[in-house]
Amino acid sequence: MHKKTLTLCENYVKMKYTCAMKIPSLQEAERLLAEAEYANPGPWVSHSRNVATAARLVAVHHPRLDPEASFILGLLHDIGRREGVTHLRHQIDGYNFLMGLGYQDAARISLTHGFPIPELNVYNGNHDCSSAELTFLEEFLASVAYNEYDRLIQLCDAIALPAGFCLMEKRMVDVALRYGINDLTLRGWEARFQIKSEIETVIGRSIYQVLPGIVEGTFGVSLDR
Repeated sequence: MHKKTLTLCENYVKMKYTCAMKIPSLQEAERLLAEAEYANPGPWVSHSRNVATAARLVAVHHPRLDPEASFILGLLHDIGRREGVTHLRHQIDGYNFLMGLGYQDAARISLTHGFPIPELNVYNGNHDCSSAELTFLEEFLASVAYNEYDRLIQLCDAIALPAGFCLMEKRMVDVALRYGINDLTLRGWEARFQIKSEIETVIGRSIYQVLPGIVEGTFGVSLDR
């Protein structure tokens, strides 16, 4: 097939799938994030913007991911933090908030982004939810089949600090230092590296080739120095 025709077909597939997704417009997503930042300002907002930017930059090279939809899902993956400083609670809060607005696909990402393997205890932090909520989350994870947007945001969440993009290893250590580790931590890390490898195979390059400022974000130094 001619390269130009293939590109047109890929764009059609992206557009058709994106139109069926239940997500807000970019303008609405920006408004929701701004409201959340006003309610609970903090570095999580810059992190969310960096996740969104990474998702868009990777999606540009992916035949089945729409860059704008990817950006929107990245912007809103931590929207549950609008309710205050929490741990696992923010994922439930984000899900409930977005489901209430009718944005089911964005709500789904609020839950799945923290679980590279679909097991509740892969989350290292405080399980600050009710027993009913934890049961719901366990059942949700047991029933969900991750799609490429779930995997994309799981990946981008693991390479974006509030200050910028970084090697996945630095982000993992950053999270471990803040929340600790458990028996599933290594399996979670392995799963994220597997996601990285699979996406890189599809896009035909390292994710670090499409993300600016990796050296600065990882090591805190500029290549110009």
